[in-house]
Amino acid sequence: MTDPFLLWPDPRLRARAAPVGAVTEAHRAIWERMEAAMRAMPGHGVGLAAPQIGVPLRLAIIDAGESGLVRLADPEIVEASEELREHEEASPNLPGVSALVKRPATVTVRWRDETEAEHVRRFERLEATSVQHQIDHLEGRLYPDRLGPVKRKMLLDRYAKLRRRG
Repeated sequence: MTDPFLLWPDPRLRARAAPVGAVTEAHRAIWERMEAAMRAMPGHGVGLAAPQIGVPLRLAIIDAGESGLVRLADPEIVEASEELREHEEASPNLPGVSALVKRPATVTVRWRDETEAEHVRRFERLEATSVQHQIDHLEGRLYPDRLGPVKRKMLLDRYAKLRRRG
């Protein structure tokens, strides 16, 4: 059984996640739960942040490229390109809706992995979109926050209508 996803407008989705500090066996177990939840998503997701399943820690995973699954503890963007890339984004926290979101086309991210090793790496294309999307979750932001006010209202109204239909 996988962890349930928090559903918008759960206030825990708006809270900034706490730093991980030293990676422990408990953190590795959370990553395992996150991977199981991500793999169970319809269409198989390309990333997940711990707050999405109610764990308020700065843990994320992405699986959006040739690198395979990447586990990130305390990730931070250290550089972002001026060039933007538009991609259709969705979230299991807002099931049934999606939107085109513009983000930097490439980002350089610093994080620690499950062995405590520090990494600094440049992500491109879908991996760049996914890692930015997950870091947003760690900051208490969701992809609709990246939309203009009219598009955001339309998306959230459509989501509310879907929820009412149940």
